Amino acid sequence: MTEFSFACAGVRADPYAAGPTLVFRLRVTATPGTRVHALALRCQIRLEPARRGYDDEEAAALGDLFGDRSRWDSSLHPVQFAQVSTMVPGFTGEIETDLAVPCTYDTDIAATRYFRALSGGEVPLLLLFSGTAFTGAGGFHVEPVPWDKEVAHRMPVGIWREAIDRHFPGCDWIRLPRDAMDALLAYRSRRALPSWQATVEALLDGAGERTR
Repeated sequence: MTEFSFACAGVRADPYAAGPTLVFRLRVTATPGTRVHALALRCQIRLEPARRGYDDEEAAALGDLFGDRSRWDSSLHPVQFAQVSTMVPGFTGEIETDLAVPCTYDTDIAATRYFRALSGGEVPLLLLFSGTAFTGAGGFHVEPVPWDKEVAHRMPVGIWREAIDRHFPGCDWIRLPRDAMDALLAYRSRRALPSWQATVEALLDGAGERTR
């Protein structure tokens, strides 16, 4: 069996992607002298919130995910961030390759709420690998990538913010059921409001909830 090991050399925001995207630079190493014709690689990425500290403001913002700080010994569980796949081209020995990870701006997603709650510092990540390798010098051998291959990496929070702000600067997003969206659209049309911001502000003003 070919022995594989993985490392993360860094992560950046992709300036050319159609939507917010992080690009992880992976280093893949195989048993010396083994020819890897191709590697169908899968990667699960988790946030590991217990591996960093939080100030009071961050702790308050994380309350809906993990509860009060007094409960964090039992509630600060890993959060699923992404599951992605990539095809690594042929190599012998070692190769570096990019792993593109689309980011959602949906605040109903736990990972998004976690990122938004952080004022700075780094996000502790765990990358877990699996997949299928096609190896062999004189022909093709099909080998699994063992499930125990994983890499810890600390990503600056600012890189995630850069990825989001490239596409939606200064904006946040909410997801609504279609019937609620239809009702909101009808409200906007009846009042000839020029934008969704004006629509929400009109609703807040009517409820006496907006702070001026």
